[in-house]
Amino acid sequence: MNNSIAAIILTYNEEKYISRCINSVKNVCNEIWVIDSFSTDKTCEIATKLGAKVRQHAWVNYSSQFNFAVHCCGIQSEWIWRIDADEYLSGNVGCRVKELLSKCNNDVNGVYVCKRIDFMGRPLMHGGWYPSYHLKIFRKGHGECESRWMDEHIRLFDGTSLVVYDGDQVDANLSDLTWWTNKHNGYATREMVDMLVTEYGIGNTDMEIKASFFGKEDQRKRWLKQKYAKAPLFVRPFVNFFYRYVLRGGFLDGKEGFVWHVLQGFWYRMLVDAKIYELKKRFGFDDDKIKEYIKTTYLK
Repeated sequence: MNNSIAAIILTYNEEKYISRCINSVKNVCNEIWVIDSFSTDKTCEIATKLGAKVRQHAWVNYSSQFNFAVHCCGIQSEWIWRIDADEYLSGNVGCRVKELLSKCNNDVNGVYVCKRIDFMGRPLMHGGWYPSYHLKIFRKGHGECESRWMDEHIRLFDGTSLVVYDGDQVDANLSDLTWWTNKHNGYATREMVDMLVTEYGIGNTDMEIKASFFGKEDQRKRWLKQKYAKAPLFVRPFVNFFYRYVLRGGFLDGKEGFVWHVLQGFWYRMLVDAKIYELKKRFGFDDDKIKEYIKTTYLK
């Protein structure tokens, strides 16, 4: 079985992280593709020196940028590994994936690996954040990134998937909280679009993973997100914080866990709701005008 792998890394001014990311995959992946959104720092220079193939492409959103790499860059490997610039492979996950791919059946087209989030230098092991398994590896021609503005998952066209339990794919951002809050302000706008698309049913759900409480972890999360979208505006951030920080034990991750859940579990979710309310108020709560704005501004 061909177990060759191409890593796809999307970048914009990632000179702080790109070496760590590439070095963690270079002994696992046969190809490393960096799709850069015209960085103004040394990201491309560093990636090239480390042996990556660098292509520059204008940014629209995450899914379109990732799928450009999948379909337009001439990837030769049998498998594709999705990894962000501020992520890296830890433990035996890379070796275990290679071993698994060399033995798997022809109907296996995807592999789930465990994602770990480090925040302010501390791994978040509670609050429902760990362990968390994500479809990060898929067979070329049998999957792509679903077309969404936020919370994009890899969608398999066919076949089955396996899970690797050894090691982690670690999301460990090294920037300060000013950078983090600025970035999540942008995320909140994308999340607003995603929530309104779900609320009004105006997206192309045929191109997305299927929501299912009894499905894979990404399907279950999508089901929960759809239920969350139907909860009352401004109430659901309180519920989310209480569920993750109290019921799921987020408080066990110390001060870093407290800051994380206040910012990500409450402040961010409240900001999304505020942006939804602001947009609806702007159009006089006229559903037709809101849907038309979303379609012409974000879905064209």
